[in-house]
Amino acid sequence: MSPAASPAGEAQLTDPWVALEPGADPAEHARMLRRAHETFTEAGTVTRPVRSVVAESWRRSARAGVGPDGTANVELADGDLGAYRAEHPLARVMPLFRELLGTFAADGEHLLAVCDAHGRLLWVEGHSTTRQRAGRMNFVPGARWAESAMGTNAPGTAVAVDRPVQVFAAEHFSRRVQPWTCAAAPVHDPRTGRVLGAVDITGGDGLAHPHSLGFVQAVARAAESQLALLVPERSPDGTPELTALGRDEAQLLVEGRRIRLSRRHSEILVLLSRHPEGLTGDELLCALYEDESVTPVTLRAEMARLRRVLGPALLGSRPYRLTVPVESDVAVVERRLETGAITAAAKGYGGPLLPGSQAPAVVRLRHRLADGLRSALIARRDPDLLADWAHAPWGEDDLEVWRALATVRPTPAVRSRLAALESELGAPADWTGVAVRRPGRPS
Repeated sequence: MSPAASPAGEAQLTDPWVALEPGADPAEHARMLRRAHETFTEAGTVTRPVRSVVAESWRRSARAGVGPDGTANVELADGDLGAYRAEHPLARVMPLFRELLGTFAADGEHLLAVCDAHGRLLWVEGHSTTRQRAGRMNFVPGARWAESAMGTNAPGTAVAVDRPVQVFAAEHFSRRVQPWTCAAAPVHDPRTGRVLGAVDITGGDGLAHPHSLGFVQAVARAAESQLALLVPERSPDGTPELTALGRDEAQLLVEGRRIRLSRRHSEILVLLSRHPEGLTGDELLCALYEDESVTPVTLRAEMARLRRVLGPALLGSRPYRLTVPVESDVAVVERRLETGAITAAAKGYGGPLLPGSQAPAVVRLRHRLADGLRSALIARRDPDLLADWAHAPWGEDDLEVWRALATVRPTPAVRSRLAALESELGAPADWTGVAVRRPGRPS
C-alpha cells in the first residue's frame, strides 16, 4: 500500500478527536466512511471524510501488517487472566469505573471495557445482549485489541497515541468492528505519568456524540485522582525517585515535587544516580558526548542550568555528584534481576532507558539492562512474560523472543508473526544468534 494521502482527505472538525460534529447524519457519514475504507484497503490512499487521527492510525495498522478481516487473538484466559488482573494497577479503580460508567453502559446497551498498556482487554462488562454480540468478534477479556493487532479501535488507539479518542463505524480498521462505535481515554500512573491502560465505552452510533468522549475522559481523570490517593506520593524515607525507563525525558520526584527534566539533564541524572561517589568533568564529558570537540565550558553551562532546576542543595561539584541518594527505576530492575525476581523485574521495566539518547554511557546501560532482562525471560520460558515483551513496542521485532514464545505458546498468531519476522529478516529457521533489531528501534 502506498502511504500517500490526499491533502483534502481529512474532515474539518472542530475537535479532530471527536468522530461526528453535532447535527451530522450518522448513517450518511458511515456510508462515506465505508467507501473511504474500501479505497484505502484497495489503493492505500485516504479520501474524505476521514479524520487525520484515523488516517494516521490506518497507516500504522497497515504498516503493522493488520488485515481488515482479522480477528482478535485471546492471549489470557481462566487462571492466567485472573492472576494478571488481580495484580494490575487498574484493578484498584475498577469499582470507580463501574460506579461511573457501569450503569450508563447497562442502561444504554453499551459495554464498559478496560485494557492494559499493551491493548489487552482485562474487563468487559455491561448489557448482556451487547456483550454476547461483542463476544462474536472476540471483544472479550484476555483478547488483544492493540492497534498493532486489530487496527484502529478506541482502546487500542488511545494507548497507542496516549490521547482520548473516539472511533465511529467504518473508521475501525477491521470490518467486523465497523458496526460499532467506541470512545476511550488512557489512564496514567499518577507518579510516573506512564500509561497503565485505557477505559472504554463501546456500543452503537449514539456514542459518536462529543459528550461520550468528554465523559470517558473525565472518568479516566477521576481514576488517576483516586490512584494518586491510593499510592504514596513519595518513598517512605523521602528518597528522591528518578523515572527514566521508556521515557525520552526523565521525571524526578523530590519532596512531593515532580520535575520533568530535559533530555540532557535526564542523561546527567541517570549517570550521577549510578555514581554516588561523583564524576569528574572529564568523566562526564566522555559519558555524555560522542564528539570529542565538546569543551568543558559546555558541560559547566549545562550543569549550571541543571542546578537551577534542582536547587543547589541537591547537586554538588568537584566532583559532580548528587548530595543525597536517588532511587531510580533502572536500579530497581537491576536489583530484581540480580536476585532472580524475573517477574518483578519485567513488571518494573517500562521500556528502554531514555530511548532517544545517544550519550555513550547511557546507550551502553540501555543495552545492558534490556539484554539482561530479555535473556532472563528467555531462560525462564514463562509464556505470559515472553508475550508481554514480544507485544511491547521494543519487542515486536525481537526474533529470539518470538522464537522462545513460539516454543511455549505455539498459537497460530504467534507462529504467523514468527514466520513473518524470519522472512522479513532473512533468518534461517535454525538460526540461534543474537536477536536482530531494525535500525533505529530502541534496544
